[in-house]
Amino acid sequence: MPAPHALILGGTAEARALATALTTTGTRVTTSLAGRVAEPRTPPGELRIGGFGGAEGLARWMREHHVTALLDATHPFAHRISDNAAEAAHTTGTQLIALRRPGWTPTPGDRWHSVHTLAEAAALLPTLGQRVFLTTGRLGLGAFVPQDGAGPLQDLWFLIRSVEPPAPPTPTHHQILLARGPFTLEGERDLLREHRIDVLVTKDSGGPATAAKLTAARELGLPVVVVRRPDPPAGVRTAPDVQTVLALLSPAAADTYP
Repeated sequence: MPAPHALILGGTAEARALATALTTTGTRVTTSLAGRVAEPRTPPGELRIGGFGGAEGLARWMREHHVTALLDATHPFAHRISDNAAEAAHTTGTQLIALRRPGWTPTPGDRWHSVHTLAEAAALLPTLGQRVFLTTGRLGLGAFVPQDGAGPLQDLWFLIRSVEPPAPPTPTHHQILLARGPFTLEGERDLLREHRIDVLVTKDSGGPATAAKLTAARELGLPVVVVRRPDPPAGVRTAPDVQTVLALLSPAAADTYP
């Protein structure tokens, strides 16, 4: 009897941890990466790079490779692939679990401003500060570009941190900082002070790897604009960590996970 085959839609630290755990259970594991990062951190097991061609292409690949479990461990803001995963799982009758690390929550002393989109974040910025630490990734930066080269965004300066160099359009006045987490609290404090940052913009990615900036902003009394994550597709079962995914797949496997 062939081993069960789990397809992990990856690109996160949780996806790598899940692949590591599943390979010890005798499960065949394939991790799919979108291919947006030039040198990704590769997980154990088989690796696939690139898109599937929408939900239909994903369903076709799952049938051809006899996938028995589809595990969506993509970034919390990768809503398009999550929607495709839900449709493909429904079409093929395959078990689907979405691994979503819990989002961040404010603590006493935080000055958070919650928004739903990057456009809303951009509209709010001129009322909060002039020197912006922008940590929303390299995509969607056009939301922070002044329309017709004018308007309140024209006067702002942005420190843009991302893993890969962003493509145009980018804000008028900016500096690119290429870096990959995890980041330390001391390093984030120094960065905010060195660049005289007076407002932080982030997506609610959750997890500890990039959370130090929130603590540093709180210590310095800086406002933080938080773009809230989209809800998972309706009806999709979610899990907050690797242990819970393993328990849903196989209680015996979860018992062996450290």
